[in-house]
Amino acid sequence: MALKVRKNKSPSLPNNCPLTECMAVIGGAWTPNILWALKGGARRFSELRLDIPHVSAKMLTTRLRELEDRFIIFREVKPTSPPSVEYSLTGFGKELMPAIEAIANVGHKIKLKRDSLENQSDKIAS
Repeated sequence: MALKVRKNKSPSLPNNCPLTECMAVIGGAWTPNILWALKGGARRFSELRLDIPHVSAKMLTTRLRELEDRFIIFREVKPTSPPSVEYSLTGFGKELMPAIEAIANVGHKIKLKRDSLENQSDKIAS
């Protein structure tokens, strides 16, 4: 006997779904890390490389360009000698920070739960 398909009680996603748009922005590899690094203020490329040690220069460049194209970060060329470039969050980028922080908080809880279960498994196996 086949199971009856239940009606979805969630509201339908609108055309050109804003959730999909937002996830396309923050879903890229290293993007949450970049946003996290910029939440404290403007950073130069070399500083971001230090903040996110495992990201390659090529990937960081790609993500910074994407985030700039999507109005999440602002790229400013400083009138120094030699010229330097700083990246900072735009208004949209700042609006994303509570969501990024909430995701990080849940991730921390999941990690604690997983670690706790692994420790329990280790004790049982001993």
